[in-house]
Amino acid sequence: MNRFLHKLSEQSISLRRGRPEILQVNVGKLCNLTCVHCHVNAGPKRKEIMTRKTIDRIIDWLANTEIPTVDLTGGAPEMIPDFRYFIERVKDLQPSPHVIDRCNLTILLEEGYSDLAEFLAGREVEIIASMPCYSAENVNAQRGDGVFEGSIAALQHLNSLGYGINPALQLHLVYNPVGAFLPSPQDELQADYKRELETHFGIVFNSLYTLTNLPIGRFAAYLRLNNRLDEYMQLLIESFNPATIEGLMCRNTISVGWRGEVYDCDFNQQLGLQWNNGQRTFLWDVNPDSLERREIMTGDHCFGCTAGAGSTCGGAIV
Repeated sequence: MNRFLHKLSEQSISLRRGRPEILQVNVGKLCNLTCVHCHVNAGPKRKEIMTRKTIDRIIDWLANTEIPTVDLTGGAPEMIPDFRYFIERVKDLQPSPHVIDRCNLTILLEEGYSDLAEFLAGREVEIIASMPCYSAENVNAQRGDGVFEGSIAALQHLNSLGYGINPALQLHLVYNPVGAFLPSPQDELQADYKRELETHFGIVFNSLYTLTNLPIGRFAAYLRLNNRLDEYMQLLIESFNPATIEGLMCRNTISVGWRGEVYDCDFNQQLGLQWNNGQRTFLWDVNPDSLERREIMTGDHCFGCTAGAGSTCGGAIV
């Protein structure tokens, strides 16, 4: 039994799925950045890219469900050739699901993507954008030289299109700690972000989401290199908060990999924690009506989502 399951057992908690509300699709690991905290190990040289055939099979499955939200992530999801095709197909469904694009902002400035922000705005795609700090020093240290400046330019462009202003064009930012510690309180950080970005750059946005860095992928390698992996893992375990269990994203989100395989969350996906004893299960082979009450696959990394105020793709839980 892993340590997380043991902790749940101590608390008499059974972690099972509820009604599916979000289909989160990781369309590939190709990215224009190589971030220190990336649990996906994404970067410019990655070759994993979702094909149009896989997209079509996902859409066909989605059409037979009542799942209201499709959440596209990567890598930089915008870099796959069929990113716009994917969004158009989702929007053609009736009723049309809400679409989220998890954007690193700088991709909007890259050659070949100059009209991407307008495309997203025209289809009322919600943008959740990584912005680990409101200071250039911290952002560039975590994500690379010039990323802060590019992110600011992209946010200003999104504001000019109505993002963060028009209620139909939601713009949210994501904060990740730049080291081996838990995020500060989300409300306090949001107030700081809103004040600093509007004062210095005229930027507005809807909400700030704080995410805990999980000790997997590139962040785990960083911790090992600095001999802090065990220390960070102990911090997560000691910060376990049972009040976070009800709001965990694995309870209402289906995670889909770039080949179409299904997982309980994006973190399980990167660790290869398959549903059926390691055997690959594809989304189109899953009966949508069979998902509720399914036991969730867990591991020690799950302490990251249950530490302190908790962590989901929508920010803090409590």
